[in-house]
Amino acid sequence: MAAASSLLSEDQFLCSICLDVFTNPVTIPCGHNFCKSCITEHWNTNVQCECPLCKEQCEKKPDLRVNTVLSEMAAQFKQSVLQETSSSSSEEQRTNIGEVLCDFCTETKLRALKSCLDCLVSYCETHLEPHQRLPALKRHRLINPVENLEERMCKKHERPLENFCKTDQVCVCWFCTESEHKFHCIISLQEEYKEKKAELEKTEAEVQKMIQEKQQKIEEIKQSVKLSKEEADQETATSVEVYTTLIQSVERSLAQLLDMIEEKQKTTEKQAEGFIKELEEEISELTKRSTELKQLSQNEDHLQFVQKFMSLKTALPTKDWTKVSIHSSYETILRTSLAQLVETLSTKLRGLCADTGIQKDKQYSVDVTLDRNTAHPKLILSRDGKQVYHGDVCQNVQDSPKRITQYFGVLGKQSFSSGRYYYEVDVGGKTEWVLGVARESIDRKIPFRFSPQNGYWTVSLRDGWEYKALVDLDLINLCLSSNPQRVGVFVDYDAGLVCFYDVDASTLIFSFTGCNFTEKLYPIFSPRNNNSGTNSTPLIISPVHKTN
Repeated sequence: MAAASSLLSEDQFLCSICLDVFTNPVTIPCGHNFCKSCITEHWNTNVQCECPLCKEQCEKKPDLRVNTVLSEMAAQFKQSVLQETSSSSSEEQRTNIGEVLCDFCTETKLRALKSCLDCLVSYCETHLEPHQRLPALKRHRLINPVENLEERMCKKHERPLENFCKTDQVCVCWFCTESEHKFHCIISLQEEYKEKKAELEKTEAEVQKMIQEKQQKIEEIKQSVKLSKEEADQETATSVEVYTTLIQSVERSLAQLLDMIEEKQKTTEKQAEGFIKELEEEISELTKRSTELKQLSQNEDHLQFVQKFMSLKTALPTKDWTKVSIHSSYETILRTSLAQLVETLSTKLRGLCADTGIQKDKQYSVDVTLDRNTAHPKLILSRDGKQVYHGDVCQNVQDSPKRITQYFGVLGKQSFSSGRYYYEVDVGGKTEWVLGVARESIDRKIPFRFSPQNGYWTVSLRDGWEYKALVDLDLINLCLSSNPQRVGVFVDYDAGLVCFYDVDASTLIFSFTGCNFTEKLYPIFSPRNNNSGTNSTPLIISPVHKTN
């Protein structure tokens, strides 16, 4: 223990047996002091009755009585130590921010246990005791300790603010309710507290809901970033594949061009070698004739001169070299090669774009089912809603605003107002059909053209070979290398894009771009007239088979 006073030493009040401050101290005959229980137990466990310190023996066990003076001094020492400890604890309490201290404590202020609204004072446990004992003080209103009790009093009447004026939305005392707030809506502060508490809980619930919504939005944004990253990685891989293929095509074309140039150069060199050899032979003949002419010019025999001159006068078989030239033009080769390269790249690019496009779009495949409530009365739908063909007789079906009656069409049950979606339709064996999407507000009771102006984005087949699309009221003929057996339809609502694919050939049939979609879109199907059985094959919504 620490020292309690400069006049008292801790050692003076310690029992040498338990080494603690005396409890009921007694003095034995030798003059040493011990706790009564400690010395009694010591003598009970030893044969000889002697002092534990000086070893002085007693003939018989003495009658032990408490040393009252020493006992009081030990008690005072304990109390001093407790006060020092309490003071130290109070100093620690005082450092705690926001704690309310007792207003009655003079030297070391202890932490308040309660505040009295009638006394406007905060009390520690010790000074609160009269409020718990005296009947007059028991009627006082005690609350958990608070600071600035004067703020809880009405500044005009100096009475506690225990009511609430709902008219002026202020706290008032009892006198206020009988004066300036007499005819106002007054309730107790407790009632207002309950109302405000309920309102607070409601506000807190709303705040928590907002927090959850914003956290959910964060997760949505994170998910969007994740999907964007995946799409970026996929686009990167696709771009590398496309451009690698194009670069390989360019490199092959360049290698072929260089081979052609080299081959032509070799041909030119070989031709030049033949011309040179032929010229050298002619030069050799002319040199020989020149030598003979010089020799003849020195002959003075008239007869020999004339005879030999006649033989030398005959013309040499020389070739006319004025029109012979060696000139190789590589411009034609380059132009031809570039033209072939452009055609090759265009073909490959169309194929690659269509192939990568359809593979990418297939990931947005959706399950489409025909809506029999929209089907023309002459159209016959399969039980699972996946097939439709034209019948010759109108069926007995109930008419409704949703039903198409002026052309052989049916809509899908599913509608789309955002995002991307893809589905495939088997058109094999048909000679006429119309496929695409239509907006919700199309007029279903009058015939008109399948154009974007009328709310349709479609492609069609006529007479088994005419593929067409209607754009801005202009009919566009589509030149296809083969007849599609299965058509894929892809829609990017937000980008305003509608694409049609030949699934088996992985080629793009046609695409509408820059579309301004403002309402729901529905898949639309038209098997058209069966034409006496030549076009009786149904349109079939087929499952999408994704490939890597």
